[in-house]
Amino acid sequence: MRWITHLGGARVTLGVGLTLIVLGEPQLGFATLCANAGSHLLVQVLKRAVARARPCDAMGRPLALVDLPDPHSFPSGHAAAATAVAVTVALAHPLLSPLVLPLAAMVAYSRVALRVHHVSDVLAGVILGMGGAIGATHLLR
Repeated sequence: MRWITHLGGARVTLGVGLTLIVLGEPQLGFATLCANAGSHLLVQVLKRAVARARPCDAMGRPLALVDLPDPHSFPSGHAAAATAVAVTVALAHPLLSPLVLPLAAMVAYSRVALRVHHVSDVLAGVILGMGGAIGATHLLR
């Protein structure tokens, strides 16, 4: 799960967009970058507005099995980023859906399995990622 969770990090999700541009799919690459940026902006605003603590034990210590990027739990940025990229790619190339959508789902699940997020954090991140993907896809048509 620790390896899977990093697929939702900035290096991978931004790297996918840049790779698509280099490989001759500039519109799709730009769409994935826009979807990721749009969802990330909303994630950061909500993280600071809600300021929900990450899953903790009874003594208030985080239960996370990986390093925490910040103290706020809601919503999951990794789930949002992975979903934004996967849904954008799936909308452009539906035949890739069976590959990219389960990967995004695995990233989302990993955030709960690694005790970094509550289930509702991940669900909110997925919704934000889907919104970013749909918005970027329509914006760039």
